[in-house]
Parts: sequence; C-alpha cells; structure tokens
Amino acid sequence: MKTVILCGGQGTRIRDVSDQIPKPLVPVGPLPILWHIMRYYAHFDHKDFVLCLGYKGKLIKDFFLNYDTEVSDFTIQLGAKKSVEFLRSHGQVDWRVTLAETGQSTMTGGRIARIEPYIGDDELFMVTYGDGVGTIDLKALEAFHRGHGKVLTVTGVRPPGRFGELEANAEGQVTEFNEKPQSSGGRISGGFFVADKRLFQYLKPIEGQTADDVVFETHPMRQLAKDGQLMVYPHDGFWQPMDTARDYNYLNGLYQRSEAPWMVW
Repeated sequence: MKTVILCGGQGTRIRDVSDQIPKPLVPVGPLPILWHIMRYYAHFDHKDFVLCLGYKGKLIKDFFLNYDTEVSDFTIQLGAKKSVEFLRSHGQVDWRVTLAETGQSTMTGGRIARIEPYIGDDELFMVTYGDGVGTIDLKALEAFHRGHGKVLTVTGVRPPGRFGELEANAEGQVTEFNEKPQSSGGRISGGFFVADKRLFQYLKPIEGQTADDVVFETHPMRQLAKDGQLMVYPHDGFWQPMDTARDYNYLNGLYQRSEAPWMVW
C-alpha cells in the first residue's frame, strides 16, 4: 500500500521560521518534519511513499538524493582516490520513495489526482500532509477503513478549531464537512487518510475549475460526505501540525526534552 504525502504547499504562515526551504523540510531536531512523518509510517510497515512536490520541490529531491549523508556520520577521503565511509548505518534501507512533480500552484486535490498512475494495482492507499505528526494507530486506522468499505476515511482529532470540522453519526459516517470553521466544538480533520481508488473519481474539476484547481478539502470531501462515502476514525491522542513559528517551537521543544510522543521507533 502506497503512502501519499502532500509536500507542495508554500507554508506562508511559517515563513518567519524559514522561507528558504519548503515546509516539509522544516526541521524537528536535526531532521525534517517530513522525515519524522515517514519514519512514523515506516514503524507500521508502510514504507512505499509517493511525495507530491511543488514549492521548492528540488530541495526535497536533493534531501533524498543525498539521504545517506543527510542522516549518517561519514568520513570522506579527498584527492584522486576519493571515497566515502559511512560510520553508522540507518534503518531506512527498505524505503521506496517516489518523488512526483505535481505543480507549483496545484491545489491538494489536483496533486493527488496527478499521482494516480503511481498507485499502481493497489486498491487502497494512504494520504497525509507533510507538516503534521501524531500518534494515530495506523494498523487500527487501516482495519477501520477495510471494515466499512467506504471510499475515504479521515482521522478526526480535537485540536484548536482552525481546520475542517467533521460531523458524524453514531456509526462514524460523516454527515457534514466544513473547511476551517471560525470555531469548533467537535472533531476536525487531522489528515491521516485511507482511501480506495474510487477517490480519483471525486477529484475531477467542477464547472469553472481546471484540474489543478481542485482542493481536496472542499468539494470532493463535501461530495463524499453527501454520498455517504466519508468516514471518520476518531483519535483522541497526540496530534500536532506545524503551521506557525509557535508550532515549530513546540515540536522542537518536545524533541529536545525527549518527550516527542510520535517517536515510537
């Protein structure tokens, strides 16, 4: 099963931390938050990734092209007989990472639509954002999705009300989806989606849109909810996006104090 990670946004709200790198490369400790997300998925044996690149995507490509030197200590012998000796190995030798250019200004739905060929024959795939970590039980999330047979499962969390609010019935079927409400008394979208391939039918542009204009979190998710094809997996544990400098400081503080709950490896 592929894990699709949306890595193309510009991260305008965190520019006060850095505007030289894309948000997925903003570090938590010595390594990018993207690495933390991927390492968390890999802990649950999800090691086949598709990264949807956009803003400064070349820097993400460079990170993976130079991955061994980014995450390992090494000794380099200079001169005519140049060589590199890595002094410690890392555990990511079985990761498979597809880096897909999905456009500089493409919206989230358009980015997912563009990587449809990379899903291959898999009936299910996971989707998440490249700027948030949590302690979601990915095995339970997958089992929940397989059990209900709907098109899409979204993880519902309870952070401050500035994301997409979910209303669901007692069985967990989403009845209403509102993107970024002014206030929230219920669960909101925390990402960490599981989808089947029928999702791509919902990512087609509506009248007045181009394919790149499709925002996953607006018309597609609302239509899924209307069709009874959107389910919420409730998560009451840790979840934290990196949207602002305050979030950056909070996540790095957890890391520095060895209190990062997502670091289960």
